[in-house]
Amino acid sequence: MAQDVYHSDLAFAKASGVNIAYDTFGDKSSKPLLLIMGLAWQMIIWDDEFCSRLAGRGYQVIRFDNRDIGLSQRFDEAGIPNIGVLMSAQLKGIASPAPYTLYDMAADVVGLLDVLEIESAHVVGTSMGGMIAQIMAMEFTDRVCTLTSIMSSTGDPELPPPKPEALKILYTPLPTDEEGFIKSYINVLRVLSGPEIPVSESLARKYAEKTFERGISPGGVARQYAAVIVSGSRKEALGSITVPTLVIHGDRDPLVPVECGIDTANAIPGAKLVIMKGMGHGLPEALWPRIIDEIANHAK
Repeated sequence: MAQDVYHSDLAFAKASGVNIAYDTFGDKSSKPLLLIMGLAWQMIIWDDEFCSRLAGRGYQVIRFDNRDIGLSQRFDEAGIPNIGVLMSAQLKGIASPAPYTLYDMAADVVGLLDVLEIESAHVVGTSMGGMIAQIMAMEFTDRVCTLTSIMSSTGDPELPPPKPEALKILYTPLPTDEEGFIKSYINVLRVLSGPEIPVSESLARKYAEKTFERGISPGGVARQYAAVIVSGSRKEALGSITVPTLVIHGDRDPLVPVECGIDTANAIPGAKLVIMKGMGHGLPEALWPRIIDEIANHAK
């Protein structure tokens, strides 16, 4: 772990009426840098070491569990949405209700900043978290100093779909017994990160074990996915973003193909695009130094 970097205890904030679990790394007096995780992933996938190294670059790093995942508030009373029906309706241009949207999730993040008495922060999001970060930059411009969107998308339905192997992963529920969950979780990370620069099995196992220990929420994953579907395309609205933007994407991403990252950078005025050779859909240890460099240098 980065030397002498403070790591807070887990805490909870009532953010826009939703109970959000979070922790922080680094000096509270440093400029805040907020990390938003993607669909189905808990905040621990922003690895402790990754966060400590980033904080060591002069930031107070904040990570949290999105609503409906990890230790944040669950929405089980909302039931499990029919993803097939929602996708069909979206393709036909028919508005369909979901328990919540990505815009609600962005409001959670702003609410967390309010509780922490942070006026504005550098905002970094990966995958679905990148979509939430984009919405923050669109809707809450004064709260975002810089935007970094990693392996994310504009949501344009004309973009290439996930590769078959990634699609299968997306639609295969993880087992709920510990042994089966850990085995399947490791396989998910293997498929998504790809063969060129994989997340190591030891790291994948650590994430799987910690995720199961903190609590799994199959219904929460479905509701988050529903939020992505019903929130639609942001492509046109992204043209309104005025904050400095960095887009990072791997050229071997099987879930959110690299064309999605290119489309995001093209949609946001003045955005810088960094395509990482061999990177899939994940944050492998081998790429931490470069990703941290890109984020820290962009924020400065």
